Amino acid sequence: MPDGINLDSFRLDYSSRQLGSTLLIHADCLEWMERIPANSFHAIVTDPPYGVKEYDFDQLTKRTNGKGGIWRIPPSFDGHTRSPLPRFTALNSKEREQLRQFFFAWGKLAVRILRPGGHLFLAGNAFLSQFVFSAVVEGGFEFRGEIIRLVRTLRGGDRPKNAEEEFPEVSSLPRGCYEPWGLFRKPMPPGMKVSDCLRQYQTGGLRRRTNGLPFEDVLESERTSKAERGIANHPSLKPQSFLRQLVHAALPLGVGIIADPFMGSGSTLAAAEALGLASVGVERMPEYFTLACQAVPELARIRTPMLNKPEPLLF
Repeated sequence: MPDGINLDSFRLDYSSRQLGSTLLIHADCLEWMERIPANSFHAIVTDPPYGVKEYDFDQLTKRTNGKGGIWRIPPSFDGHTRSPLPRFTALNSKEREQLRQFFFAWGKLAVRILRPGGHLFLAGNAFLSQFVFSAVVEGGFEFRGEIIRLVRTLRGGDRPKNAEEEFPEVSSLPRGCYEPWGLFRKPMPPGMKVSDCLRQYQTGGLRRRTNGLPFEDVLESERTSKAERGIANHPSLKPQSFLRQLVHAALPLGVGIIADPFMGSGSTLAAAEALGLASVGVERMPEYFTLACQAVPELARIRTPMLNKPEPLLF
């Protein structure tokens, strides 16, 4: 455990497990975020389940049975079976408004638990980020830009549904080649400079890379490896090589606590653990909480380049 860090106050009365400098909690994040002390965390790095609809029981059942629902079941290609992806275009206008309201309410709670000047790294997608990010700003955050993860996804590029032969030269959407992460900051007290915030709260800026160059907003990435998926079978698992860059940047002085309110299989917590950083994750689904307890130490042990150009380093 990093010096001066005590995670016990975040357990409350929930089931939890501590692994090294990582605390995993089985709870609904909205309830948990209302109950913990304000100004508790130095950063939040999280990949939320948009609208949470795709993780409703009926939708997960359809995914397991290969029936689709909101989950798009891609065809096999070159002998590889591709994982299902949430079909965000299936959300109607009412569901999109509910999604906006959810992230507005969640954003207010996220502002509450962050220290002044603390950053939020929020995974998005090109289709929904336009109103999800604005809802988070309405909740009290400053928008500080986007982190673009360059990775070829399986989204878009499809011919018109049920008219593939009629319109073989048409794609309904471009093939996705990037993943946007919103970057937000809790406002600093009036009149406070970044240097003042760093001294008082250890927040306000972003940590430079290990070679001394600035953290950049475009990060080359690969798709999550089979080895990592073998450890943590979660539909939105991000690679350790990418997440370790985010958690490294999130703590400008290399000290403090990172929160992941939607921890899923615990990949963000594993990235923090691998770099010797303290973190707390919350997950409401019991099967994913159990998976995270098993996966965090295994993912943290993986040695992977952080793609730290021009001098790649292994962590």
